[in-house]
Amino acid sequence: MAGFLIALLSGALMSIQGIFNTQVTKASGIWSASAFVQLTAFAVCMGAWFGLERKSLWKVFSVEPKYMLLGGVLGALITFTVIKSMDLLGPARAVLLIVVAQLAVAYLCELLGLFEVERQPFEWRKAIGMGIAILGIIVFKWK
Repeated sequence: MAGFLIALLSGALMSIQGIFNTQVTKASGIWSASAFVQLTAFAVCMGAWFGLERKSLWKVFSVEPKYMLLGGVLGALITFTVIKSMDLLGPARAVLLIVVAQLAVAYLCELLGLFEVERQPFEWRKAIGMGIAILGIIVFKWK
């Protein structure tokens, strides 16, 4: 149950963050806003590390395979693409497409065992659920 609630909170925070970041971009620029977002995230993470965790920071470099260290690069690209999509589509449409894309890519990673994820068997109910989500995009976008 905790995982379910945390996931719901994550989705809500991502939507609100996208709206905030889009407004900051209007006052500055997309790359300066993205840099500010990443810098403030770094400050919060370092504060949490200092106050709560205190494990060696250098342990992150022991991860294998090394491409797993690209999470920060992906984070910068995510910030950019969320801001841009919300600006072009509006928050509701952008988040709908983002969530369905997340679901599709995550399921594909599970099916193919990509990026060290444990491979899962194909399930029709999940494929049908994905189809319903795509249908939801069509209905949501329909004028």
